[in-house]
Parts: sequence; C-alpha cells; structure tokens
Amino acid sequence: MRASFQRLQRWAERRLPSLTRHRKQEQLPVILHRRRIYIVPTSFGVAFTALLMVMLTGSLNYANNAALLLTCVLGAATSISMLIAFRTLNGLRIHGLRAGYATAGNPIDVTFDFQALRLRQAVRLDIADSVHVFDVTGRTDVTVSLPTEQRGWLAIPRFRIWTTWPMGLFRAWSWSNPEYAVLVWPRPELSGPAPAQPVEDNHRQRLHRGEDLAALRDYRSGDSMRHVARKASARHDMLLVKDYEQPEARREWRLDWRDLRGLDDESRISRLARWLGEAQAQGRQYSLWLPTEVIAISSGSAHYARCMTALALMP
Repeated sequence: MRASFQRLQRWAERRLPSLTRHRKQEQLPVILHRRRIYIVPTSFGVAFTALLMVMLTGSLNYANNAALLLTCVLGAATSISMLIAFRTLNGLRIHGLRAGYATAGNPIDVTFDFQALRLRQAVRLDIADSVHVFDVTGRTDVTVSLPTEQRGWLAIPRFRIWTTWPMGLFRAWSWSNPEYAVLVWPRPELSGPAPAQPVEDNHRQRLHRGEDLAALRDYRSGDSMRHVARKASARHDMLLVKDYEQPEARREWRLDWRDLRGLDDESRISRLARWLGEAQAQGRQYSLWLPTEVIAISSGSAHYARCMTALALMP
C-alpha cells in the first residue's frame, strides 16, 4: 500500500508544470489549477454511492416514482459536491512564506500567505504531522509550528492542501514542495562561566550615582537645595552643588571566539549563544568576534538577531 502511494506521488510530481526531472522544488508563488488538483471519493462517499445504487434498484424494481425522484436528487447533490470540492482549491494562491526566530530544539513559526478572489471554506493544510483548518477570504495568513533539531537552514517540508467541503463525499487535494528554507539559531548551553574581559577594560570606567561626595559642580535647575554647598558657594559668589557620582565598571562585553580554546566548534557556538542571551537580558552592549566576521559593539534586538544569525551560519 505504501509503495503504491509513493508511485502515485511520483506520478503526480511529473505532472506539475513547474518541476523538472532534476529540480524537485518550485518557486513561490504557487497557483493551484486543474493539473495540480486530484479528487477521489472518501470512504463516506463510497458508502453513500452504494446506498444510492440500492435506492435506485429498489425504486426501479417497485416502480416507486417518489423514491426514484429522491435518488436522482441525491445523485445530483453528490455530483455538485464534487464540483464544489474542486472549485474550493482551484485558483487558490500560495503567495509567500514568512518565518520567525527560534533556537534549535524549539519549534519555529512559519506563516503561509494564502490568497483567493472569493471565499474558500474548510481548507486544510497538512505539514509536519499537523493539520490546520482555515477559510481563505481575500488574503489569509496561516501560522504553523515546525519542529527543529539543529542550527542552520531548515527546508520547508512538502505539504498538502486539501478539503472535503461541502458534504465530505469527495476529497480534493494538491501537493506543494516550495523552494524555501528558514534559519534556525544555535541552542545555547544551559550553564557555564561568564565571558572573560580584557584587563584594560577593568580600568575603563564611567560615573554613576553614589553616596560619597565626588566633586562640586554648578547648580542646575531641578537640583535639591539640600545638596547645595553653602560655604563654597559663598566663597565663589555662585551656587555650587555637591556631586555624589562614583566610578563604575563599564557594562560592555567582548564575546570572542578565540577565548574559547579547548572547546569544539559546536560547544563554542553554544557558549557564545548563551553569552549573547545573557548580555541581551542584562541590557549590555557587546561585540562578537568570529573567525568569519567581526560584529561591532552595539545593543538591542536587531543587534542580537544579527549576532545569532552569524552563529547559525557558522560552518
């Protein structure tokens, strides 16, 4: 049974106009049309057809016009349901895909952009052992979660779009294998040492608010009168304020691939990924030094995404 299904699937692939013998993926956008859509009766449809045949035989045998009329009406409804199932997919457009961010081992969200000129009801999407049911009205986004195992590029698996609308008597479906991949970030290690900073960085300091008197400065609007140095102000004929700022170490991190000697490449990448997450959570500024590139010091979500992407693309 499985071998027969695989032969049918290969035959369906050869019928797709956008695929060739040496190229098994297709470019987006993809438009479903009559050469891509297949339709067969469901098990319920087969049983319903058998029931209609029994009703037809009985109505003809007993010359029952009412039963014959009912059989013909149900037969016409069956034919119409097959046409509606086909038209639900015919002309449906897969315009594009968008992906979010995720680390290896966590699911990554991929959004499918479906478009149609008219309402399409009860459309189903089968991908990665999950089924998603939705209606397409104009432009509809459908988000699915794909499992990840390792960092790097993850190809979007083959997926099936199908429907049994409106009566469940027929199943219409179409396969698609888009040429699209999403980038999976490396998995951070669970725990480990903090990054070691160069010795000269310990002497680079800046000021922060403290409790000990540091210096006197000119009065600025908004300063508390309790901090006014009255004796010094009288000597200089101007208001001077006590400044309680103290030096503190800089909060910048330099994350360097060369500082992790003794670890294999994947362990280095995992540790750097953990350091990036800690620096981002603490609001630090940081730079990333890799064998392939050097990312200058900065901070923020965009800087974090750039650094994690560089780690994910490491050979």
